Amino acid sequence: MKVSIVGTVGVPANYGGFETLVENLLSNGMAEKSQVTVYCSGKSYALKKDYYKSAKLEYINLNANGVSSIFYDIASILSAIKKKSDCILILGVSGTLIIPFVRIIKPKIRIVTNIDGLEWKRAKWSKLAKCFLKFSERLAVKFSHVIITDNQAITDYVNSEYDKPSLTIAYGGDHAVFDMPDCVESPVNFEYALSVCRIEPENSVGLILEAYALSNKNIIFIGNWQNSEYGQNLREKYSGFNNIHMLDPIYDVGLLYAYRSNASAYVHGHTAGGTNPSLVEMMHFSVPILAFDCCYNRETLKGQGTFFSNPDSLKEIINSNQEKCTKSILEVKSIANRFYTWEVIAKKYFSALGLN
Repeated sequence: MKVSIVGTVGVPANYGGFETLVENLLSNGMAEKSQVTVYCSGKSYALKKDYYKSAKLEYINLNANGVSSIFYDIASILSAIKKKSDCILILGVSGTLIIPFVRIIKPKIRIVTNIDGLEWKRAKWSKLAKCFLKFSERLAVKFSHVIITDNQAITDYVNSEYDKPSLTIAYGGDHAVFDMPDCVESPVNFEYALSVCRIEPENSVGLILEAYALSNKNIIFIGNWQNSEYGQNLREKYSGFNNIHMLDPIYDVGLLYAYRSNASAYVHGHTAGGTNPSLVEMMHFSVPILAFDCCYNRETLKGQGTFFSNPDSLKEIINSNQEKCTKSILEVKSIANRFYTWEVIAKKYFSALGLN
């Protein structure tokens, strides 16, 4: 069986959640069950490998993000058809404009689409972009053989909005602790909470910083502050607070592990996007989780953790003794081991693709 994977920057993974997903599907033996081709952006890899973890790599000389992602995904799908794929796994909805035509000209190809986290709802998109993403989502749901969502709340949305069933398959997070030492020295000599995310309004960055500015507790906040005016303004506004430490992105796996494993708490501000990979990764660290109160985070944490909804509620939590937060550690770790390991996730994907 020939399976093609489209919609990511590519592997080896060096970008985000979908790339990490593909990386771990391959690590869990996907290429042993089928002939796998992974489509990669030729713009993102100076060294272009022919194979990776037994999967064939094909390069499309377009950027995989932004507006060009539409053409990148469509070109990848057309190439997969030309190479006589039996199944195409599409990650995201950028290129789903072509799916109706695929169903007509190649009706035997199985189309499995992960529609991602309701991208059209994200505040960062313009009105036109939101309309396009919503339309693309509709096409994906209507014309895919199998629809994958990463959170039960999105599964419920698909059923309500389109009257169609979908498979709920989240992400694994155990790669963040796999093969790492049980104990590493803290990178700093003070107690701190940790937050790691893209610096965007929908990730409650301003809310979290405001709450810590009103307290005397330390937070280390790692993110891409320089990539937007929003991030630059926040960094300037809060740089004078001695307890707020804003760091640029950390790509050293060992150093990031040290920050994560020594944190006194993890603050997760995402308000959209379904199951967030950074949250399920932190669930494996046995660290108290403070999460923004929305349906996606409650579903991911199965109601465990501690939830906030505004600066005052977060300030109250961080200024308390956090006894409740500490009590939930074992429950959260147990949930991570049951639901968010790559062995579990890979089996679900293999079943959806017809590889079992």
